[in-house]
Amino acid sequence: MVKVMATGTFDILHPGHIYFLKEAKKLGDQLVVVVATDATVRKLKHEPVNPEHVRLSLIKELKTVDEAYLGYEDDMYRIVEEIKPDVIALGFDQIHDENRIKAELKKRNINAKVVRLKEFKNGSDLEGTRKIISKIISAYEFQKQMERIEGR
Repeated sequence: MVKVMATGTFDILHPGHIYFLKEAKKLGDQLVVVVATDATVRKLKHEPVNPEHVRLSLIKELKTVDEAYLGYEDDMYRIVEEIKPDVIALGFDQIHDENRIKAELKKRNINAKVVRLKEFKNGSDLEGTRKIISKIISAYEFQKQMERIEGR
């Protein structure tokens, strides 16, 4: 059985996440997903919209996902050592450097293949968390402007 590990924030689930997880699952038989902690999200991206326990619960509910865990803040490879994946799937836009990951895996005697997945494009402006947040902010600002114009 080939175990695939995928990681991410998964703050606001969107079609890009679903694509990423489905493509990762195609690389093996079992998909194990690691969800970033709130502290990690703050450090690498932004203030999370959803807390880690909510993000983890949502990922666990996806039929593509066989297992899901919360990552560690201090050592991202600690969870890799526990899961022992055969393949680590990286999203096309994840900041992780494949060569650095491969070197660290070798150093820790973890024999896992690292695969960078292709970009997801569906023509939607809702294929990324930042795009979704931006659209919500724009809609809110537009609504407020309309209320001022209409005198409400």
